[in-house]
Amino acid sequence: MASAGEEDLVASKTDGFKVGEKKTVEEYAKLGEPFHDCTSSVVRPLQKEWTMLCDPQVASTWIGQLLLTLFTHQNDESLNRWKASLGISNSPPLPVDPKDTRRCVIHSLALEVPGRSDMTIDLSVPGALESLKSKPFSIKEGAKFRMKASFKVQHDVLSGLKYLQVVKRKGIRVSKDEEMLGSYAPNTQEKPIYEKKFAEDEAPSGMMARGHYEAVSKFVDDDDHTHLKFEWSFDIAKDWK
Repeated sequence: MASAGEEDLVASKTDGFKVGEKKTVEEYAKLGEPFHDCTSSVVRPLQKEWTMLCDPQVASTWIGQLLLTLFTHQNDESLNRWKASLGISNSPPLPVDPKDTRRCVIHSLALEVPGRSDMTIDLSVPGALESLKSKPFSIKEGAKFRMKASFKVQHDVLSGLKYLQVVKRKGIRVSKDEEMLGSYAPNTQEKPIYEKKFAEDEAPSGMMARGHYEAVSKFVDDDDHTHLKFEWSFDIAKDWK
């Protein structure tokens, strides 16, 4: 297989995101905290309003109470849910080897088929990635399946992780897919690993669809940093082998 060109594996951009414009875990965790320090750079533009709201005569009115709550409320339910969706919690972080600069470590890839055992590739095993191309797996024509990945995030928040995939047959591209996996905080002792299931797919069927396919895939984030790129192959067969 001719290696897929980089133009085949260009990810779409997340609306409103600019490379480098993201917060650290500590900054995300502090979102919603009360503005106690009126000299901070965050509050300084609102110092006049903050001082007014701290005036007992203003604070005693219902509108003053409402505005004061909006300014200081640190337990906003929707904000807390959003932080939780990123994996930000009070759980202690996992120990990280300072020499390992990777932000996202893909542990395993698996093919999930209803009624069958998962076909799992443990990427910690030496030679596992190379075997994906040299030892194709079979998928029954018309079968429904989904991929899933297990991975760890370390050092900092991972923004907009995506999975890209280009499939070719006899050197001709037959499909290109992109799956948004989301944004994640570094794993903690409470959540030591992330698992993401992809959207369900269906294998092509019919005599013309049977045969050997080759693909190239990669995991990339909103900073255009590639965390893993690999080639693999599979066969569409009349039945499971």
